[in-house]
Amino acid sequence: MATIKGRPSGGGMTVREAGKKGGDTVKAKYGAEFYEAIGRKGGEATKEKYGPTFYEEIGHKGGQKVKRFIEEGKRT
Repeated sequence: MATIKGRPSGGGMTVREAGKKGGDTVKAKYGAEFYEAIGRKGGEATKEKYGPTFYEEIGHKGGQKVKRFIEEGKRT
């Protein structure tokens, strides 16, 4: 199916539009607290699966990236 400016050729909605519509529907049906609960549940599952060192590593990687961006900004 060919697309023109992100729209399917059949005139339907884009994947992004469909996702937003679905998210809005779930939010209207279950409320914002639903997203908080599933986010918390996912965070706890990740914590149990990978442990605290996982968060240390990704935090360090994020900090290194920020540091690199700051250094690049100073050079320009």
